[in-house]
Amino acid sequence: MTPKSVAFHTLGCKLNYSETSTIARQFEAAGYAAVKFSEGADIYVINTCSVTEFADKKCRQQVRRALRKNEQALVVVIGCYAQLKPDEIANIDGVDLVLGAAEKFRILDYIDELSKSPGKGMVVAGEVQTAKDFVNAFSFGDRTRSFLKVQDGCDYKCTFCTIPQARGASRSNTIESIVENAKSIAAAGTKEIVLTGVNIGDFGNGTEVIEGTRPKKEALFIDLIRELDKIEGIERFRISSIEPNLLTDEIIEFVAQSDLFVPHFHIPLQSGNNKQLAQMRRRYKRELYAERVKKIKHLMPHCCIGVDIIVGFPGETEEDFRETYNFVKDLDVTYFHVFTYSERANTPAAEMADSVPMHIRRERNEQLTILSEKKKRAFYNQFLGRHREVLFEKHKNPELMTGFTDNYIKVELPYDSSLINTIMGVQLMGFADSGNVTVVAQDIPEGIFDYV
Repeated sequence: MTPKSVAFHTLGCKLNYSETSTIARQFEAAGYAAVKFSEGADIYVINTCSVTEFADKKCRQQVRRALRKNEQALVVVIGCYAQLKPDEIANIDGVDLVLGAAEKFRILDYIDELSKSPGKGMVVAGEVQTAKDFVNAFSFGDRTRSFLKVQDGCDYKCTFCTIPQARGASRSNTIESIVENAKSIAAAGTKEIVLTGVNIGDFGNGTEVIEGTRPKKEALFIDLIRELDKIEGIERFRISSIEPNLLTDEIIEFVAQSDLFVPHFHIPLQSGNNKQLAQMRRRYKRELYAERVKKIKHLMPHCCIGVDIIVGFPGETEEDFRETYNFVKDLDVTYFHVFTYSERANTPAAEMADSVPMHIRRERNEQLTILSEKKKRAFYNQFLGRHREVLFEKHKNPELMTGFTDNYIKVELPYDSSLINTIMGVQLMGFADSGNVTVVAQDIPEGIFDYV
């Protein structure tokens, strides 16, 4: 009997990718054949995101895409959007099963009994409070890099965010388990691991409650990265994103001297205006953020720093936006991820007064996106003529290959199959039409790498 085939599509963050990959391995272990989403499959699994705009639209698009390949295929929807609005998704024509946060890793328990039928899909999504356990997850298959989940959920109460509703309370894997996962990834020949989670700076499981406060942590994020730094076989570790109030001097100083942890931080800011930071219930002021950037650049002038910014938050005046714009313009950071604020049901921000008109939100997004491109190009330009190491990977264009330097400069050069999944010294030469940097790959003596 030919095994049933299954295909996966992931919307959203690196954490979602790690979980999709883990679920795919569950199917393969049960005898299913994994195929590309663009191929005809018996089962399609769509892992959704609630952070990106138009979550409903994107989910519907992927359902239609799947059914165009096989109108009799079973369609399963999981992920953050599935936890937040399971009934809405179940009513999408063609969806057969919706699984919540606590149920998605038990998907095989439901598949065998599932059949294609008209009408509303089956919903198995309990209250998010039931998602208490940490479930191991890491991406596999791309030998260049792996996304390794170390933490899940969030205890923060930012007024714009639905993640605590979608993923539950903060919880973490143990250091021992993460180290074993990293060793497994290394054994497969993967060169780089990206540490992922919802709030990875909050890493650490509680062991005892002290006078009614939060549990004392048995380990901190700094303890985790110190242990990972000892692993053989992985040549790079990258920290995906970390809150500025949790990015301690100790972490920055450790990365600065590490041979494995690369000089690249992604630090959410959201606003450069203290009034709005308070309205968002962020746990810092812009002055602390500036101090974090200054500390990083003092120890690692070559470090790449990415920034998350939300524009059009309720009550954001033109003066507020200009303050944010000027703040990040003057910061020694590399690029922005700019998010246009969109109302999320059951969040405090959705009930706030002084909504910013959508056309103004989009204009502000465009202004910051243009500034981001200018800052990224200026950062890249600093390194032209200098030497870095690049991890090479495939490009969408089969005549090219691409890769990132340790400090996250994206390069491209003509395809050479012998260099894929290798780390090699390059000289950064100039800019391609794509905006990436052109390079010459060469054996470069260790002593002439430009790490300052």
